[in-house]
Amino acid sequence: MSDESILETISTPCDVRGLSESQLERLAYEIRQTLISTVAATGGHLAPNLGVVELTIGMHRALECPSDKIVWDVGHQSYVHKLLTGRREHFDTLRQYGGVCGFPKRSESEFDVFDTGHASNSLSVALGLAVARDAEGGSETVCAVIGDGSMTGGMAFEALNHIGHLGTKLVIVLNDNEMSIAQNVGALASYLARVRLDPRYNRLRDDVEGALARTRLGAAMVAAGEAAKESVKQLLVPGMLFEELGLKYVGPIDGHNVEAVESAVKRAIKVDGPVIIHAVTRKGAGYAHAEDKPDTFHGISPFEVETGEVNGSSATISYTEAFSRSLLAEAEADERIVAITAAMPSGTGLDAFAERFPDRFFDVGIAEQHAVGIAAGLAAGGRRPVVAIYSTFLQRAYDQIIMDVALQELPVVFCLDRAGLVGEDGPTHHGVFDLSYLRSVPGLAVLAPADEAELAHMLHTALAADGPVAIRYPRGAGPGVPLPESPHVLELGRAEVRRRGRDVALLAAGRMVGAAEAAAELLVADGVEATVVNLRWMKPLDLEMVSEVADSHPLIVTVEENTGVGGVGSAVLEALSDMGRTAPVMRLSVPDCFVTHGAMGILLAEVGLTAEGIRGAVLARSAGPVVLGEVRDEGVADGAASRRRTSR
Repeated sequence: MSDESILETISTPCDVRGLSESQLERLAYEIRQTLISTVAATGGHLAPNLGVVELTIGMHRALECPSDKIVWDVGHQSYVHKLLTGRREHFDTLRQYGGVCGFPKRSESEFDVFDTGHASNSLSVALGLAVARDAEGGSETVCAVIGDGSMTGGMAFEALNHIGHLGTKLVIVLNDNEMSIAQNVGALASYLARVRLDPRYNRLRDDVEGALARTRLGAAMVAAGEAAKESVKQLLVPGMLFEELGLKYVGPIDGHNVEAVESAVKRAIKVDGPVIIHAVTRKGAGYAHAEDKPDTFHGISPFEVETGEVNGSSATISYTEAFSRSLLAEAEADERIVAITAAMPSGTGLDAFAERFPDRFFDVGIAEQHAVGIAAGLAAGGRRPVVAIYSTFLQRAYDQIIMDVALQELPVVFCLDRAGLVGEDGPTHHGVFDLSYLRSVPGLAVLAPADEAELAHMLHTALAADGPVAIRYPRGAGPGVPLPESPHVLELGRAEVRRRGRDVALLAAGRMVGAAEAAAELLVADGVEATVVNLRWMKPLDLEMVSEVADSHPLIVTVEENTGVGGVGSAVLEALSDMGRTAPVMRLSVPDCFVTHGAMGILLAEVGLTAEGIRGAVLARSAGPVVLGEVRDEGVADGAASRRRTSR
């Protein structure tokens, strides 16, 4: 085989259509090598993309993008698509600030049809595009690519129901790799496994109708009625679940065979109605370390290609690990405690709990609404459920938080991992809305730890509470405070003053406490003495503390890694208003926009939430007159400029 690079000749999907079989094999190999070397340097979603190399090539050979449209569910498997659609030369900037986004992004390329990052919405979006196409008299093909993991989400079934009802022409590619992030769970996973493994399928699919009519059993069934006939068809023919919903079923096919994928998509395009193509793939295919540990390589930090080992290690444990260890200790002492997650046992630190207490652990699949609903039932039944979900994903279950949990004052503990900015995963994954969407729920207490030890105390406090409690904590390592041997219950609604000063009061939440303390140290050189308050409780807020700092400081500054709309700063202003008080308040927060992707240090500096940014904001405010009673909102030191920079 020639050493000439095939991938370097690919500028658009048109370029893959004339390749020979041997060239396609070479292209797939080169794509995998590019994926491995790039993600080893930048971090990212490796295993999902290795699993869809041939699948993506085959789809682009059959479709005519960008006139035809591909909607990627979740979108973390779109790296191959990006390489084939003009972004190869810049692919080494993957997930870097100002570089190629790790998810589909409409502003990045005309080939990216829809910005995605959460699961199970692709079928709804694709149906909407197809209906709009029909209304406009268009003829383009709309194709949704959804994994079997995403099919565990209720929204996917809602869409399937509507797709079958409308009968709109639409192609669905079901990428069946037996996984979402961890191993799939539930009845659907078992069903797909039966379809995948059934060697009789291809023969039976075409022959079952005739076979029923020719056999004595079939004749008896026909005589007995259509219902009996359909029941036996469902027993014999895998794929009938989708057929019964009104979709033509094709497969299962080998998703690592370009010709098979291309042929299936071309045949599906000719069908006047919705078609689902069941493609079986292997997550991590082509890289032994990813094949052996597909969950580890689902989303991974920079690593060594030869060994598969992640580069470097933090001297301190992560907040996720602190939560995991603390929950294990609590569960050892209280058998009522159960843990629930939505397809993220390792990401949330619940894998250790699942191993230690398998009968008390529930992975519900990508179904956050159900996770909260079952937690409500468990709490009503006398258990003490802990629901561990990423901040950005818990917002999908907002109705259940309000109606199923808070309204009934049930003792459910919500542990929100990845709260605040999360770095390279970008705007679909930043957890910067939870303080706003949770603070408005009656009866729900909201806490944020400043360090690992405080997280342990907060979990202990939440498990002792009579009602619902949410604890939000960031991604990554903590400041290195050892976990307590015996955590204690924190006083309800009581903040902690960590430093006393007279010129400015810095009221900080969670990870921002450390930034505020560092800013206070910097301000000493500027002749400014700062009080630093660790709020601990976002709700209920420490009203006594708010009143005290309003009396004793010419300026209050709130610091939070959350949107400023409805966050901690808003809570302080509301408290002052309710008390009939006026005081100068400056709010430092994430600006009212969708923050881009990039390294955490860059993003925090961009929005002014570093020690230097806080110092600069305080000095900028102090340089002008501070009028008693003035209330001023400054999202960042240069708010307007920051909003322009981050809304890309």
